[in-house]
Amino acid sequence: MKLLIGLAGILLFMIIWLVLDFRLGRKKHLSSVVRTQSPIHHGDFEIFTHGKELFADYFNELRAAKHCIHVLFYIVKDDEFGQEFLSILMDKAREGIEVRLLLDRLGSWKMNNSRVKMLRKAGVAVAFSDPIRFPFLFYTSQVRNHRKISIIDGKIGYLGGFNIGKEYVDGDPKLSPWRDYHLKITGESVNYLQSEFLLDWKRNIKRGLEANLFHKKANVPNREFPQKGAANVGLGAEFSAGTESVEFGGELNTGIETAPSSASVGLPKLSHEAVRHQFIPTEAHQLEGLFLNLIQLAENTITIGTPYFIPSPRILEELLKAVQRGICVTVIVPTVADHPLVKEASFRYLRPLIRAGGLVYQYQKGFYHAKTIVIDDKLCDIGTANFDKRSLYLNKEINCYVYDPNFIASLKEILTKDIHDSKPLTLAALDAPSLNRSVKEAVARTISYFL
Repeated sequence: MKLLIGLAGILLFMIIWLVLDFRLGRKKHLSSVVRTQSPIHHGDFEIFTHGKELFADYFNELRAAKHCIHVLFYIVKDDEFGQEFLSILMDKAREGIEVRLLLDRLGSWKMNNSRVKMLRKAGVAVAFSDPIRFPFLFYTSQVRNHRKISIIDGKIGYLGGFNIGKEYVDGDPKLSPWRDYHLKITGESVNYLQSEFLLDWKRNIKRGLEANLFHKKANVPNREFPQKGAANVGLGAEFSAGTESVEFGGELNTGIETAPSSASVGLPKLSHEAVRHQFIPTEAHQLEGLFLNLIQLAENTITIGTPYFIPSPRILEELLKAVQRGICVTVIVPTVADHPLVKEASFRYLRPLIRAGGLVYQYQKGFYHAKTIVIDDKLCDIGTANFDKRSLYLNKEINCYVYDPNFIASLKEILTKDIHDSKPLTLAALDAPSLNRSVKEAVARTISYFL
């Protein structure tokens, strides 16, 4: 009996500690968050949906680098594919090119010390983002840097959903083929990606970052780092940022400070036929407000592609309101799951959406990992953020808003194909008796915040 009382006491203490750790850690995090977004930029875009095609292009660009390579990934695995990637980085470092590799501390936990030592010996600067920190051990273990960006010579940028591991190039039979969206970007906005990498790098290294190092190495102009503060940025009838105005209906009041445009510091001015876009990095609770505003902008259609559909109560409510006002809401999710319980966690949110008249499709040809939102024909969002509570509340993410009608039309063609390769999910299927599913749903519901 005494043993049981003792164990109950220990369990109670652990629960209280975890709750306090999480709440106090989140409060501290929120107090330090800086809100920024880029101005409207113009650039050339290429979208990849298959890992083998993406990485053939990406590796070729890495091998052709002349000045510097800056890479941030959530996951780099030490498998055969990961070793090919790391070998390229080491070869370029031995050539005298500056190579910096920033990895999430927990996402890339399989990167062993011997591999890191090998990289550093070859001249690759390696750092790990967002380690677990005292005193908020539990909270900091949950805050992950989920961004995936690469900048090559300050001229070529990559951003999207792919990480480095064999599953991303169809090396895992259960998850193959892997379906994802990843952007290759050239033009003035690559400078903004560069500066976001520098911010993440500086925050996660012990020594200071030389102010002009990258300018000397690669002739990449430095963006002024944003200061704390907020400004109302209208993405409504007329959004003026930098030198370009974006016109479409509605108002998106982000409360986010717009960073200075790189167009004024010597980068080539592109024609206005290039793709209009902007980048929005987020962390803590910032993403929820942005998603809410996107949903409220819709007049006809909302299409969401995500591997994990676990929205906040406010976002689900807004989606249901959108359906009620006659907007066609379509969600594409995978049939197979890459993590335990994430599929079952989505069911409690998909049921009311389907019941209200929303359309839900389960992708059939492999694993669907795309991260996108398309609002009518006027805006699409592609980036690193999932449509789940972890991305909404915990992860550091970066998304790209695209305002170009031609690009949006191309993305819609991709989504149409993905829907064609999917099957509608029905209430009958979700409500069919299944003890196994019911148990998993109950467990998933209690931990959905962290999935």
